[in-house]
Amino acid sequence: MGSGLRACAGALLLAFAAVWPAAATEIQRVRSPGGIEAWLVEDKSVPVIGFRFSFRGGGALDPRGRSGLANMVSALLDEGAADLDSQAFQRALEDIAASIGFDAGRERFHGTLRTLSEHRARAFGLLRKALAAPRFDAEPVERIRRQIAAGIESGKDNPRRIAGRAWSGLVFGDHPYARPLAGTQRDVAAIAVEDMRRFVRERFVRDGLTVGVAGDISASELARRLDEVFGELPLSGVAAHLPEPPPVRGGMEIVRKPIPQSVVVFGQAGVKRDDPDYYAAYVMNHLLGGGRNSRLNEELREKRGLVYSVHTYFRLFHRAGTIVGQLATANARVGTALDLVRGEWKRMARDGVDADELAAAKRYINGSFPLRLDSTRSIAGMLVAIQLNRLGIDYIDRRPALIDAVTGEDIRRVARRLLSPDRLVIVVVGDPEGLESTR
Repeated sequence: MGSGLRACAGALLLAFAAVWPAAATEIQRVRSPGGIEAWLVEDKSVPVIGFRFSFRGGGALDPRGRSGLANMVSALLDEGAADLDSQAFQRALEDIAASIGFDAGRERFHGTLRTLSEHRARAFGLLRKALAAPRFDAEPVERIRRQIAAGIESGKDNPRRIAGRAWSGLVFGDHPYARPLAGTQRDVAAIAVEDMRRFVRERFVRDGLTVGVAGDISASELARRLDEVFGELPLSGVAAHLPEPPPVRGGMEIVRKPIPQSVVVFGQAGVKRDDPDYYAAYVMNHLLGGGRNSRLNEELREKRGLVYSVHTYFRLFHRAGTIVGQLATANARVGTALDLVRGEWKRMARDGVDADELAAAKRYINGSFPLRLDSTRSIAGMLVAIQLNRLGIDYIDRRPALIDAVTGEDIRRVARRLLSPDRLVIVVVGDPEGLESTR
């Protein structure tokens, strides 16, 4: 992109950021007659409703010997419910051009509904059936089981998946955070229909529920729909508790594989979402490896052509926070790439950032944030995230100021606290020259 186009795009992005929040982020707290709460951004400009919800308890709570249970349930909830078998349920969704989806995280179980507002009564009715009366018929259960098993099998030879699993194992050990969400072949084969029914009874409960809604629906109607969709669910279920993970110990593991290019996952302990230093760490990560113009990208890609891409990001859990990076490079150049990573880790902790670098990062972070809220579905998802992280109903309005308040000294302090090359956990999958495991 030429400089003129970049300048034009940047001006449009900043202009959009300036006017968007006032027009689109008036958040209403809605409470149903039955006591179910949701946050709503009402917008009648487009006849669409985005509906996002989350239950406490995800794949990290799968029982031993049944890893992959939450994932399997998520794949089967739209495969028949109440009086509708799998094909009838899917036809009912197609008839109204609606979509219902579910996904299992490690700590939460999520669901989404997207529908044209004119069909909302039928769409909410289908969602209610999926949650309150899933069928788990034999044919879809075995079909989905085979699909999951095939995915697990194919992942055994995927270098990125191998690296990710190995890294989680080194960092979390025997903690449930290290378990594969999809499960193992043996565990998935052992999951019975009763296991899935028990999961639904214990996890789909109202006191672990968080809801975000955006689009063409009023607060008064949403209050009624909340009871319609969730009112049949039990008030409470089995308590969800995870222990603290073990301390993270640095080191490198080489997983030898005869491929011409190694895949590398690196990282260490980071911050949790409720850490007072979260925003300073967020800006620091953007500068280190989270942005297109990050230091790691500049050193490894732009200056030396060692990688096609390199990036770092946060993995945040209730009990732990990590900063994780990924890259891939030729086997002969892995050592050089890792030396540069360690060097940037050390430089950020030693020198911090300069004023111009910090100002540019803040402008980008604040200017790009509204682009993450470009649909009713994404807005509804953000409303759920804000509630789960207890950020406050005015978070979207306050967020730019939280980013702007980060100083260079904040970043230097947080980098010294967090970033240590000696504490890096590194996994290399491939045949890197001159490197050996140290763990």
